[in-house]
Amino acid sequence: MIEKMNDYIANIRQLVSDRLDMTRELSDDDVREMISQVIAEKSAEKYLSLSEKKAIMDGVFNSMRGLGVLQPLVDDPSVTEIMINGPDDIFIEQNGKLFKKNISFGSNEKLENVIQSIVSKVNRTVNESTPIVDARLKDGSRVNVVLPPIALNGPTVTIRKFPEDPMTVQQLIAYKSITPEVAEFLKRLVIAKYNIFISGGTGSGKTTFLNALSNFIPHDERVITIEDSAELQIRGVDNLVRMETRNANMEGKGEITIRDLIKSSLRMRPERIVVGEVRGAEALDMLQAMNTGHDGSLSTGHANSTHDILSRLETMVLTGAQIPLEAIRQQIASAVDIIIQLSRLRDKSRRTMEICEVTGYEDGEIKLNPLFKFVERGEDENKKIIGGLERTENPMIHTEKFSAAGIKAGI
Repeated sequence: MIEKMNDYIANIRQLVSDRLDMTRELSDDDVREMISQVIAEKSAEKYLSLSEKKAIMDGVFNSMRGLGVLQPLVDDPSVTEIMINGPDDIFIEQNGKLFKKNISFGSNEKLENVIQSIVSKVNRTVNESTPIVDARLKDGSRVNVVLPPIALNGPTVTIRKFPEDPMTVQQLIAYKSITPEVAEFLKRLVIAKYNIFISGGTGSGKTTFLNALSNFIPHDERVITIEDSAELQIRGVDNLVRMETRNANMEGKGEITIRDLIKSSLRMRPERIVVGEVRGAEALDMLQAMNTGHDGSLSTGHANSTHDILSRLETMVLTGAQIPLEAIRQQIASAVDIIIQLSRLRDKSRRTMEICEVTGYEDGEIKLNPLFKFVERGEDENKKIIGGLERTENPMIHTEKFSAAGIKAGI
């Protein structure tokens, strides 16, 4: 049934393409009008129901101007992730659960055409010589592509969707990721320009949480964001500069890395630098920026605990510089003020597991002071985890930035 519908859509698309005047710029309305005419002619030969006409109209239009069979999934706000394992295996994440969709591209060629359409719009290249690329959709959704021969079961695409409107702290409270008390504390941390690092596993909500925190940045500050693929949705900051990395061209030249962008940003008079995610040697540049007067900087990284992210930062710095480990740890302890650990729990909820203060470097180790910890209190009748962040008995040690900003230091 799917193959028959795909063939029908392909046939009508060819008829539409033959009739359109491609010498002039065509609007979406022009294309839809021509599709409607061809469908009307076809329905005179063979009866088509209203639902069939709509399905064909959407299918043809999406194949010409959209992302083919993916477009309805991209447009569906309840779908948070789309996973394509070759042209016939398409899975989605919806409401925290995975489902296989009964749709197909029909062939590798049609899937690759959609891939090329995606990457070309953000000036990226993907082919057999460079089979892996990160890109983004028009709505900001993150796209990762892996082509054969690296991907053995056909072109593989993973699309991480983000809500049209960025997550707010009020929504995080509603989802029980944080409490109102924690939200107020985080707001004062951001305003007082504490350097904050958000860590967590894949899909734990790091970028979403970073977007929520960015709402607390004072509107009159100059903010520079640096990302591999632009995902952040910072609103309300007028003096905002967004920068994105660039891959090397076919000759292996022209690459712009996160390290390059961080170094350039230091000459752009930033008041805050927001690095979407630290993955490699750029960790050293980020730490140096935090240590040279750019307080209030924010970033994220992959790790399973607050202690793990410290080890990860050490390893990332070592990949780009031969620096004694003791010096690296001193840099981290001096640069990072607060670590927020996120996790995705067994009930698929995304929760804040811990908020720690980095108190300094002592006896060869970076010292952490847990301020809030997640405490599980059991499960409800729907197997949803009951619990939340609870204040520890530890007082906050470094309150100097609160004092400098004229903000109440207590938690």
